[in-house]
Amino acid sequence: MGRITVRRPVLRLSTSGARGRRPDTLAVEEPLEIRVAGKPLTITMRTPGDDFDLVAGFLAAEGVIASAEDLASMRYCADTDEQNVLDVDLAAGVPAPDDSMTRAFATTSACGVCGKSSIEALRSDRPYEVAADPVRLTPDVLAALPERLRERQRVFDRTGGLHAAGLFDAEGTLLALREDVGRHNAVDKVVGWALREGLLPLAGRVLMVSGRASFELTQKAMQAGIPVLAAVSAPSSLAVDLAADAGMTLVGFLRGETMNVYAGAERIAG
Repeated sequence: MGRITVRRPVLRLSTSGARGRRPDTLAVEEPLEIRVAGKPLTITMRTPGDDFDLVAGFLAAEGVIASAEDLASMRYCADTDEQNVLDVDLAAGVPAPDDSMTRAFATTSACGVCGKSSIEALRSDRPYEVAADPVRLTPDVLAALPERLRERQRVFDRTGGLHAAGLFDAEGTLLALREDVGRHNAVDKVVGWALREGLLPLAGRVLMVSGRASFELTQKAMQAGIPVLAAVSAPSSLAVDLAADAGMTLVGFLRGETMNVYAGAERIAG
């Protein structure tokens, strides 16, 4: 695994006129090329660490795999000195991604499908029916999640520059947490961990993210069978549309004792 943080010199200024130079700790951002059977599929910019979880979660979100049994092996490529190329072999009988899925460009938090037509396309390709999930949550449990997420963000404490995604149960117990420069990567790492542990679908679980709730994050949660997505910031309009269509609960602006419930309010007790 590569370095998660690096030190860089910085000039620190203040309005009082004070000036000083000092080293600052930054979160590392490096490319990861994902290959399937030796064939490049995509490149994503990520923070090194939990790369196998990241790739498994990404492939699950793209519909390439549905369980750990669909993965024959994952390994860093031996033809490179850097651990920035990861090759996946799929199990026998699992079809490889076709050329239309190949992404010869860097994946960012702004990438992915968008538009109402995307929701229509996802309707016919949902591995789990989250609308039937009977989980119920109290506002008190939800209100406690941001702080429980924040207190476990070890790399954020050192850099201030990472997103986090945490998986919780209905009582607010943290089950898994991952950090990354990309919020979509952090979610993929959590989902990939769950897939490799044989935990999909993630029925009765809550996905808490440290930033906003985008369409892409909502789609990743839906593909993993997660009924509740909560975010400390705002959702996008398309995220709300997808959550409502899929029967998910979407909570935004989860800060302190207040929150906005944009979809699936029936799961919130009281």
